[in-house]
Amino acid sequence: MATALNLSPPISLLRPLSYRKIPKITTTIRASTSSSETSPPLTTSTKDQGLSSSPSSSVTFAPPPDFKPPVPQRFGVRPDKRWEVFTASLGLFFRLGTGVFVSGYSVSFVPKNEIPPGQYALDAGDSKAKETSKLGPRPEKPIEIYEFEGWNTIEMAADQQNKMRSFSRMWLDMSQVREIVAVLDIDVLFYPCPKNGPNFRPKVAQMGGKQQFPYMVDPNTGVAMYESDDIIKYLVGKYGDGNVPLMLSLGLLTTLTAGLAMIGRMGKGSSYIPSKLPPKPLEIWAYEGSPFCKLVREVLVELELPHLLRSCARGSPKRQILYEKAGHFQVPYLEDPNTGVQMFESAEIVEYIKATYAVQ
Repeated sequence: MATALNLSPPISLLRPLSYRKIPKITTTIRASTSSSETSPPLTTSTKDQGLSSSPSSSVTFAPPPDFKPPVPQRFGVRPDKRWEVFTASLGLFFRLGTGVFVSGYSVSFVPKNEIPPGQYALDAGDSKAKETSKLGPRPEKPIEIYEFEGWNTIEMAADQQNKMRSFSRMWLDMSQVREIVAVLDIDVLFYPCPKNGPNFRPKVAQMGGKQQFPYMVDPNTGVAMYESDDIIKYLVGKYGDGNVPLMLSLGLLTTLTAGLAMIGRMGKGSSYIPSKLPPKPLEIWAYEGSPFCKLVREVLVELELPHLLRSCARGSPKRQILYEKAGHFQVPYLEDPNTGVQMFESAEIVEYIKATYAVQ
């Protein structure tokens, strides 16, 4: 077998991290790491957590009338979504594919008859592309991250000096953490915190003392922290090989390329749209480098819908799990434990989420 690609991050951890143990606060959602298990209920207590609303337990969630999951179309883009897909694709160019490949990614091309039936492999003409990666320790429970798509939190700064420092980071804080999640191939329970979101922004202030994003909680160790750089170094130290990918280690250049990657989606996924909070988090199989996945995440964030990300970038062993589960690999793939819906196709997933959870 001839290896065509072998990607590994070269930059080592250079300074100690600043983090603290999380306080004893009841967590709003818990989700299992096993893809075969259903998500547990979402329980929100305004008394315990200071949240402005609770899950819509009195509301019955059901698919839209006459709903049928679409047939997956490989490499197909709906004509009315071409511009959105294009603008969401800018990150692939400006970020040089960061978040597309799992750490230690390698690919080899083998004859089709060497791939047994039921094993996932990418078609490559007369051959099959067999992808592998090198994973670090796996977290037993999903990492929890509070954040949102779009521009960062300049509004959080307390004075002019902090404003300037916040402005210098605002293009990259969110996306770079999601990129390392894809690189490390770890599952994350995302709590969206869009502007004016009533639920999880107050919870971050209660847990950490301020509304600053991203904010990470690792339920496996009790560690919680702000600051994307510190979060990245913690994650690669705990669940990777201790090396930060090059494109996340270039300082100002990382900031500029992350900002350019987001220009086409300016304002998307950053402001709250009234919604009904479901009792269980949605589950989405996706990864940061995919423009189709980005479009779905934007809507999940705007509607402040907690979602468990099953990260599956290129080289992820979870691609085989999804292949066996759905009989086909394609992302994004949505599993909604509140309605029983399972579906491919980003445009239809967005329409389904809006129809089911947005306040009409």
